[in-house]
Amino acid sequence: MDSGSRRGALEGKLAVVTGGSSGIGAASVRLLAAEGAKVVVGYNAGRERAEALCAELPGSGHLAMHIPLEDHDEHERVAKRLQEPGGTVDILVNSAGYTRRIPHADVASLTPELFDRLLVANVGGAWSITRALLPLLRASGDGVVVNVSSVAAFTGSGSNIAYCAAKAALDTMTMSLARVFGPEVRFLAVSPAAVDTGFVEGRGRDELEKKAATTPLGRVVTPDDVALSVLACVTHLKTATGTRIVIDGGHSL
Repeated sequence: MDSGSRRGALEGKLAVVTGGSSGIGAASVRLLAAEGAKVVVGYNAGRERAEALCAELPGSGHLAMHIPLEDHDEHERVAKRLQEPGGTVDILVNSAGYTRRIPHADVASLTPELFDRLLVANVGGAWSITRALLPLLRASGDGVVVNVSSVAAFTGSGSNIAYCAAKAALDTMTMSLARVFGPEVRFLAVSPAAVDTGFVEGRGRDELEKKAATTPLGRVVTPDDVALSVLACVTHLKTATGTRIVIDGGHSL
């Protein structure tokens, strides 16, 4: 049996990637398209990046689509638009998110308003777009939702307390949805440690390498590492649902 990636394994599939114009999302877009999927590159403020990414992808039919995290009505419009050409969505990758570096002891800076915004950005938005697309995912018969989570969900150590809480909620939501919507749709979470992107403002390469040096594998997690785990969830881990795939180099051991 060939256990490697099968080029073209996603031919004829439609994938939606939120936060798809940069970082983990963009890396996931590239891999999914390379396997034959048509990809909707979801963006918030990065329209030009999303359109440029679509233009460089192999195949045809890729779309850049405005999918802001906080706009539930827009999520319903996205679902309606995607229903028209084929009526199904096969893959949803919830990669969009937002955070701010706040020391955990600095409760004054983590205001209730900011706490709520971080919850919406990192779990509420994922719930809203998943809810809107769920009928199309179920219609696929082989749908899969991959939520980009974090080891912060179970270590309680991350950019701020609200971010940790949001990712823990995302993991629990993944389990709950998997329990009730199988076998039509599988739900998985991928959980990296700090990834080499600009996601956390002020976190440079030196800091990432210093942290990685303390882990068993001694290497920084890259966007491609996370994207490969997303692809594996879709193409290879066919009997996995409701669980997390930890890709942290041993950081959480």
